[in-house]
Amino acid sequence: MRIRSILAALAAGVMLPAGIAGATDLEVTHWWTSGSEAAAVGELAKAFDATGNKWVDGAIAGSGGTARPIMISRITGGDPMGATQFNHGRQAEELAQSGLMRDLTDVAEKGKWKDVIKPASLLDSCTIDGKIYCAPVNIHSWQWLWLSNAAFKTAGVEVPKNWTEFIAAGPALQKAGIQPLALGGQAWQANGLFDTLVISMGGKDLYEKVYKDKDAEVAAGPDMQKIFAAADEARKLAKGSNVQDWNQATNMVITGKAGGQVMGDWAQGEFQLANMKAGTDYTCLPGLGLNEYLTTGGDAFYFPLLKDDAKSKAQEVLAEVIVDPKTQLAFNLKKGSLPIRGDVDLGTANDCMKKGLAILAKGNALTSTDQLISADTQKQKEDLMAEFFANSSLTAEAAQKRFADIIGSAD
Repeated sequence: MRIRSILAALAAGVMLPAGIAGATDLEVTHWWTSGSEAAAVGELAKAFDATGNKWVDGAIAGSGGTARPIMISRITGGDPMGATQFNHGRQAEELAQSGLMRDLTDVAEKGKWKDVIKPASLLDSCTIDGKIYCAPVNIHSWQWLWLSNAAFKTAGVEVPKNWTEFIAAGPALQKAGIQPLALGGQAWQANGLFDTLVISMGGKDLYEKVYKDKDAEVAAGPDMQKIFAAADEARKLAKGSNVQDWNQATNMVITGKAGGQVMGDWAQGEFQLANMKAGTDYTCLPGLGLNEYLTTGGDAFYFPLLKDDAKSKAQEVLAEVIVDPKTQLAFNLKKGSLPIRGDVDLGTANDCMKKGLAILAKGNALTSTDQLISADTQKQKEDLMAEFFANSSLTAEAAQKRFADIIGSAD
């Protein structure tokens, strides 16, 4: 049907989009399946389809932890997709080093990516042995506390201004029959909450000593002991959440069934989808209201090496589309993330996005753990935090000892 349409257009002398002569279908795999995520993906698909190619959606339900093994298995097993999502960092490092991923250096140089993609760490995490292997699509930061203004009104307490006040308000929320802290059952959520406590309570120096320097002595020391004590308080307030997915936990905050959630800035996409207004219906506290440091993690698209020339060309087109400023604006406004370009007009951004932008503008950006430690080390951390938040018999002291061992052997 597509071929007949093209022939008819040519016969009528209609101008076709650039590159349409080699237009083709391209399967794109990702794990964006919540309402706001699906809306954001729709913007990518729309922009790619406008080139004459066709985005074939390969959404994998669940999370990155569920999707990544499937994606990797397909690539290593000889059934590669056209493009696939990974987080910024080292998740595709071995695939690239094994010669299974497409080198995008020529595309990046043509688009002057090194000049427009900010911060530079985003493109650095795409670079392996001097070659660029991915197209960054967004900047996400984990260090946010999302609060339901209605829940605190029901409980008869002021909306907290920081994590300390939030912890103090826990008993009032419980007395009002409201879940204090919403936390989904997936391991990456507990791990993200813990790392947020490390940065927001411990500060830049502690975070970098543990995850950048991989200092096992610091990981076992008194500063981290305070973080584990805070994590113990958090798991008590999170008990009873009884949800699995992150967006289900976010929905508890949206509906006033929970007082708050520690989750990355992608959560604001769900608030936006629910037509809620920042500052009026909900409150967002970057750095948990304790400091102004955010990690610059996020997502990027990698392109497996293909033998089909038309699909290889379409990969280049998709990479260009992802980094295009118009696509960046449309996608990130719906995703709740920040664009990877410094020249995108975010005049329509909501208050929470503006808070994030202001923090990054001050230079208070830290490298995410995905970029600092290997996928194997990250998995060990996730397993530990999943057990810690689910099992109250695992003491903070015992958990810290295991954590220090993980950091001591981290790569």
